[in-house]
Formats: sequence, C-alpha cells, structure tokens
Amino acid sequence: MIENKIAFEQDFQLESGDVLPGLEIQYHSTGKLNDTCDNLVWICHALTANSDVIAWWPGMIGPGLLYDPDKYFIICANILGSCYGTTGPESINPASGNPYGKEFPAITVKDMVKAHQMLRKHLKIREIDILTGGSLGGQQALEWAVSEPDLIQHLIPIATNAIASPWGIAFNESQRMALEADQDFQKGVYTGSSAGMRAARSIALLSYRNGNTYNKTQADPDPDKLGDYKAVSYQQYQGEKLEKRFNPFAYYLLSKALDSQNLGRGRQGLDSALASVTAKTLAIGITSDLLFPVEEQKLIAGKIGGALYREVESFYGHDGFLIESDAISKEIKQFISH
Repeated sequence: MIENKIAFEQDFQLESGDVLPGLEIQYHSTGKLNDTCDNLVWICHALTANSDVIAWWPGMIGPGLLYDPDKYFIICANILGSCYGTTGPESINPASGNPYGKEFPAITVKDMVKAHQMLRKHLKIREIDILTGGSLGGQQALEWAVSEPDLIQHLIPIATNAIASPWGIAFNESQRMALEADQDFQKGVYTGSSAGMRAARSIALLSYRNGNTYNKTQADPDPDKLGDYKAVSYQQYQGEKLEKRFNPFAYYLLSKALDSQNLGRGRQGLDSALASVTAKTLAIGITSDLLFPVEEQKLIAGKIGGALYREVESFYGHDGFLIESDAISKEIKQFISH
C-alpha cells in the first residue's frame, strides 16, 4: 500500500465545541480508481490499528482476495486521536510547543468521521462503493452512512453497534482506571514504558476473547503446577506488546470515543438515524462475541430498510472479525454480487 499524509491548516471544530488548530491525516491506498469512479472501498479501522490495513486484516486485501487491488481502489485512513500519523496526543500543541499528551481534547466517533470526510473531499471522491469496518471501525462506517447517505452504495458494519452499551463502557472504564492508577500517566509523562497500558490491555483481552478461548488456548499441560501459568504469561506478553507500539494517552482518548457512539444523538433518536441510511447494508455478527454481541448487529439490520444480517461462527470472540477472513469474505461476496 502507498502511504500518504495530508495537512489541513484550517481550524477543526470538535463535537464538544473545542477546536484543533489544523489537522493532519495519515492514510494508505492501493489499487486504482476506475474511469467511472465506482470501485472505491473505504475501510475504517478499529481501536489500536492503523491505516496500513493489509498489516492488520490478513486475508482480506490482495490479489485474488475479497478486496483485490486489480478490481478496487482501497483506502484506509488513520483515525483522529490515534498515534499513527493522524493528529492525536503525540502531536505538538502549538499553544505550548509540547505534545498534547493527556491534554488532547475529547473526541467522538462523529469527529473521526468528520475528519475523514475532509480527506474524502480533498481527494475529490464522489462515491464510495463499499464502506466497511469492524468494532470502532464499524461505528465509524455507520456514522458516515448516516451523515452522508447519498455517498455510500454498500455498507458493511462488522461486530459493532449503533449505540455504546453499558457493558462495553464498563470494560472501557476499567481500562481507563488501570491507566489512571499509573503515576506517570497521572503526571502526563510517557517515556515508552507504561504499567497502566499493560494492565489496560490485559483487561481488554478478556473482552476480545471469551472463557472457551482461554480454556482451550491457555490451558497448562501440567495441572499440578503452582505457578508460571500459561494464561499469566500470555496476559503479560500481550500487555507488553501493545505498550511497545501504542501511546497510553491515545488509548485513553480513543476508549472514551468508543463510549460516545450514539447514532441517534441530535438526530431524533436511534431509529430515525438508522432509517435514514440508504446504502445497501449487510450487518455481520460474530457468534461468540462478548463485547459486541450479535443482538447489536441484529438491531442495526432490523432498523435499516432492506438490510441483511449474517452471522459468522467463530471460536475467537470479538477478535473473530480479524481472524475469520474466509468466512467473512464469503458473506460479503454473496452480498455484493446481488
């Protein structure tokens, strides 16, 4: 994929009323827009992913795969508030000359989409054939389809919701509590090591998988051991892995953005918002998903006129949307071929 960055000098007003003095957006693209400009696939990424979609969604993008660059022009842009090139807590605050850190203003899913709509206009894109994403990416796709309904031809939200659930918010708050317990985080300091981040990621993993997954993949061969358990080392490893690649202030900020999801806010309620979607829609649920249970995708399909709902069987819980590429591709191929 080709990596690009666009800088916008104008002020960017957030849903909260706060204003960012300018905005940078990192994005990747592959393939080529055809003569009729109707082969664009825009992929919205999840919480800790980035715009290099091939790196985090294996089996979906490439020659002979669902999103083949020989057929489609594919774009994925890094979200507002992240730490992978788009304006976020690591960006320099011109008022202080230092990184924003924990002082970065609160953002919402609507703000993320507004930023990508600016990029879309800058690129002179007039139509998105397929708009898709899982988890936080699915929330963005839904918001976009509501705010610019005439732009989107096919909408494919995966393992996501139209309004944040108390269950999901509770998981997010538990992670934020772990971050807040870190003294460096409280001071606004990040040196590349964060005990709070490691603990937060450990909590998150419990929501991304489920008991059956852990009981099978993290069981110890020796049932009589009294320490050094496989599940313990797995949690620690995953925490350390994210710590090395993601900024804790961005993680905190984006978890709050997840909580903000409510398509009905300012739109006369959720039913009215979903009914305004005109794109041909396929909502996909993951059967073992604890974080975004299938009832949330069924609600989306039930409120959008003519929408379809399909389930993908998976052992991997919420992470199934990243792992079950073959099954998801099969459902999408059937959907877009009709």
